[in-house]
Amino acid sequence: MASAEQIKALLKSHIDGEDDRFFSVAMQVAAHEARLGHGKLAAELRAMIDDAKGRRGGGPPVPIGRPRGELANLLEASYPKARLGDMILHDVLADQIQRVIREQRHAGRIVEHGLSPRRKLLLTGPPGTGKTMTASVLAGELGLPLFQVQLDGLITKYMGETAAKLRQIFDATSRTRGVYFFDEFDAIGSQRGIPNDVGEIRRVLNSFLQMIEQDRSHSLVVAATNHPGILDSALFRRFDDMLHYELPDTAQVVRLLKVRLSDAVAKGVRWKSLADLAAGLSYAEITRASNEALKDALIHERPRVRETDIRTMLAERKSVAEKLE
Repeated sequence: MASAEQIKALLKSHIDGEDDRFFSVAMQVAAHEARLGHGKLAAELRAMIDDAKGRRGGGPPVPIGRPRGELANLLEASYPKARLGDMILHDVLADQIQRVIREQRHAGRIVEHGLSPRRKLLLTGPPGTGKTMTASVLAGELGLPLFQVQLDGLITKYMGETAAKLRQIFDATSRTRGVYFFDEFDAIGSQRGIPNDVGEIRRVLNSFLQMIEQDRSHSLVVAATNHPGILDSALFRRFDDMLHYELPDTAQVVRLLKVRLSDAVAKGVRWKSLADLAAGLSYAEITRASNEALKDALIHERPRVRETDIRTMLAERKSVAEKLE
């Protein structure tokens, strides 16, 4: 039997016209009945919910820039203008991203021949190496909105609620094509059975595995993690491709510093020497150091950024990074 709070939530969502919230609570009721051993009733409720969703499938989609109801707490929408040329990447990784973009642009031709374009991607690697930027680039190159999943709205302490919210997100992928980005994916994709694991985490992971496998939308589902080692092994085969990100090498550091600073630096800067100093820093940290050097020159009214200024800022970033290790 549904709780008093669930009954009130059902009525309120119906009165407010918030279908997603209504279906979310209804799925929680079905999950509650299943846990009580009322399997037949739970199955009937799920079937009714699925039927209702199917009949409303032709209705107008949720406005992209203004997700309504529960989705407003689950998805943050943006319209990136980023392009692949804005990124400095290893050649293999750049080719992988370009391949995804090409397959999406020719998706119709691929589908006509019984194949599927890559659209479920797992991004792994250290912080600051371009994983979040890649989600923006995919959206920008394909002219799609970027929907970043808000983990603080998704993960709750109430049994069954996180899985129900996941269902709303995957329902949205079918209604509104876009790039759906799960950052810090290890929060829901960690291995089942690890120390301190609780039953709810296992249920959430199982729900995600089922939903991503059943997803037949035309949206891109992109997950990123700094800790691939703690992901459940069952996740990897659910993704069409895994892209691994690394810290920049010397040549890439030089390219990045020149992109950020070459128009503003004094003559005679030893780029290779600066790159050696920056070894071990991420793209994000080097960009931050470059911006700090630019700001320092502006504040002190220097016409050009000096090599010593860049060295100082890179050394500061390395000091911060070492303390965080």
